[in-house]
Amino acid sequence: MINNSAHWPAIFRGKKPVDISVVIPGSKSVTNRALILAAQADSPSILKRPLVSRDSELMVAGLKALGIGFSEKNVYIDGFEELQWIITPAPMKGGIKVDVGNAGTVMRFLPPLAALASGEVTFDGDARSYERPLGPVIKALEELGILVEHEGRYSLPLKLHGSGNIPGGAITIDASASSQFLSALLLVAPSFDNGIIATHKGTQLPSMPHIEMTVDMLRNFGATVEVDSAAQSWSVKHSALHGQELVIEPDLSNAAPFLSIAMVCGGRVTIADWPKVTTQPGDQLRSILSAMGAKIEMNESGLTLTGTGSIHGIDIDLHDVGELTPSIAALAALADSPSHLRGIAHLRLHETDRLAALTREINALGGNVEEEESALHITPAPLHGGVFHTYEDHRLATAGAVLGLVVPGIEVENIATTRKTLPDFSGLWSSLLV
Repeated sequence: MINNSAHWPAIFRGKKPVDISVVIPGSKSVTNRALILAAQADSPSILKRPLVSRDSELMVAGLKALGIGFSEKNVYIDGFEELQWIITPAPMKGGIKVDVGNAGTVMRFLPPLAALASGEVTFDGDARSYERPLGPVIKALEELGILVEHEGRYSLPLKLHGSGNIPGGAITIDASASSQFLSALLLVAPSFDNGIIATHKGTQLPSMPHIEMTVDMLRNFGATVEVDSAAQSWSVKHSALHGQELVIEPDLSNAAPFLSIAMVCGGRVTIADWPKVTTQPGDQLRSILSAMGAKIEMNESGLTLTGTGSIHGIDIDLHDVGELTPSIAALAALADSPSHLRGIAHLRLHETDRLAALTREINALGGNVEEEESALHITPAPLHGGVFHTYEDHRLATAGAVLGLVVPGIEVENIATTRKTLPDFSGLWSSLLV
């Protein structure tokens, strides 16, 4: 007997074309970076159309606990309601506890900011957060003179003793496991007494577009940033940041499952307000899905993807856009030829070990996925129904929903985990397909 509170029956549509338009909620990556920058500014900031999800709510709760002012309002513009967050900087205080959940941006971005507070700040989170890498950020803070209690684990839970200021200076960091380690330091560096010169030493940096996003947003808030790509070094000067009025772009990575609808079922899907210029890694969906057989065009409404009736396999290095891997893997399992998704070893350290999870779940439905340390090799095979487990990973859940479009009888376990970055994925998905 199916427990519908735990298993969500994926919506089966089959090869029935769609013609739909989707408004994707705001970008988690942009929202949480903007919150950190706004908290340091010399005047209030207004974030328009921010993402309201578990990750962003955890970040807001952490800032409020530190003493940062926060309010929200709904504004009607041309007949449409727009949510706005107002962030008012204030001196930060310790003596608090911060819950990071299982949010990478929260567990990595908030400790450097909290080090600017006066007093102790305790960080804790979900069980999985204890397993996710945080060592390079902790080590960097220690080298910068911050006392961090972690019982030698270099992971959560931890207690940070904020001194009210951070000297800054030159530092070396290994960010090969997550670009967020580097972003965490750069985002707070304008408030360091001497700024920072951060140099990456290690294997190839993953998710370089996210570093570029960090640099771009720092400059938008008034920071002086110099990048030496050859030396893999980033310099941020000590300077005042200035409050901004910022429209949060739609989360392009979250567009992946919705664009997949037209690829799998046929027809076309338009993602409203797709930015013409962006640093979001999800923008690479345009070239990736085109290579897999879709027709894509930009117009005044946004981005429109038209399915061509077939999905082609792809051989691609997803190192810089690893977050797209679950959706690409789902499409690859339904393609007309094999796919090879490479350069994604760092995904083993995300919300779950995404390579192992995708292999296990697709194969459990009859698929043929071979797993290597840094790659997935997917040979299309007839799939059948079954439970698609998510391991509390939002992108696993949406991948299961994509497969369920044309594979009857798939049940996605814990669809509610999508709330991490999509407030009501199941409701939006159902409204488009039923």
